[in-house]
Amino acid sequence: MFSFANLFNKGDNKVKSQKNADARNFRIPLIGERAPSFTAESTNGTINFPEDFGRKWKILFSHPMDFTPVCSTEFIELANLQDEFEKLEVKILTVSTDPLETHKQWKTTLERIEYKGYPKLQINFPILDDSSLVISKLYGMIHAESDNNRDVRGVFIIDPDNKIRAEYFYPQEVGRNMDEFLRTAMALQVTDKHEVMTPANWKTGNDVLVPFPLKANMSTMNKESGEYYQFSWFMIFKKGIRGNT
Repeated sequence: MFSFANLFNKGDNKVKSQKNADARNFRIPLIGERAPSFTAESTNGTINFPEDFGRKWKILFSHPMDFTPVCSTEFIELANLQDEFEKLEVKILTVSTDPLETHKQWKTTLERIEYKGYPKLQINFPILDDSSLVISKLYGMIHAESDNNRDVRGVFIIDPDNKIRAEYFYPQEVGRNMDEFLRTAMALQVTDKHEVMTPANWKTGNDVLVPFPLKANMSTMNKESGEYYQFSWFMIFKKGIRGNT
């Protein structure tokens, strides 16, 4: 039987459903935007982001839960490279939706594991408590199609001006490549400092690209320095520049 009350109830339910979806549809900040600020407890104490890191590059590395196999291998690999990141003055922050006490237990366990022939490693970077999902929501890792934390697998590279310069998202089944994050941080530092670009598969010390359009005549550039060569008028290279130089 038709009822105005039923009609209005259906409308109310639809509005409530949409509001619930909107409440979970947190937007991913885009490249070039300011990285959202937050305060959180961590295995290294209270973190005020980004104030605590001054004019440093930062990598925000998130994962859904502690004591998971893929994330455990990622953390050991990240710890194996932490000295390399430190040389670049890149600060690493890791985020998990588990509580702080679980972080501490997981960290202790990981530091006792001998993996792939690595020595037992001390994890120096903080693991942030995001059990309230505040950080995950700020960075768009909880969304309307998911009621759980399995999508909290984002990586954000953030520059000294607190602008997001690169971001990645991975499924929980696929381990992330720590060397790629190191390579990207090096490339961003080189491109910023020397006003160049990096080609595909670039590694530190490889030749770099001259930004197009050119600010100088190619023949003059070759004649003056011998540092430049080209494959075409739109593909001009400059001989290698090492990262952090």
